[in-house]
Amino acid sequence: MKTTKIIKELSRLPVNKRIYVIEKTIQSIRQQEDSNQLTIAADHLSNDYKNDKELTVFTEIDFENFYETR
Repeated sequence: MKTTKIIKELSRLPVNKRIYVIEKTIQSIRQQEDSNQLTIAADHLSNDYKNDKELTVFTEIDFENFYETR
């Protein structure tokens, strides 16, 4: 559907319905942008987490037995 047709159809809705559509659209855009930013950040830090000894020092004990004291 073309943008002009969407706008035309939206203009036929009552104001409260148009506001609802706008709010949901903005919410969807924000969620997508947040997801994109997290993906970009994870991609940028991936190499660091794989290779930086200061970030991976505790992975050396991942397979050791852990006993909680009570």
